[in-house]
Amino acid sequence: MTEKTTRNRRIRKKLHLDEWAILGFEFSCNLAEASEDEYEAFFNTFADVVIDQHLYITLNDESETLEGFVTSADRYGNATEEDKTAIEAFLYGQNIASDVKVGPLVDAIYGI
Repeated sequence: MTEKTTRNRRIRKKLHLDEWAILGFEFSCNLAEASEDEYEAFFNTFADVVIDQHLYITLNDESETLEGFVTSADRYGNATEEDKTAIEAFLYGQNIASDVKVGPLVDAIYGI
């Protein structure tokens, strides 16, 4: 017999639960071989998109594969479907990025 634990608002906020959950999404793509200037242009433009959307990205760079997790830069903010669309559109628009995958919105703390 399991009973649902009820927590007050302050505890839910500290634990990032319910209305305080932080949503984010994963993405990945393969990067083709390119010149250093092309990589620099890619990452500078990617940084501009991230800043314009007011996001944080954690990257896991493994030579040919670029993987990351995206969350909002706002305190208690969430990544949105519009953020997913912006990141996906950017990656699809790049010549050096292929096999682009963008995951669903998930709880960034408990859903990974």
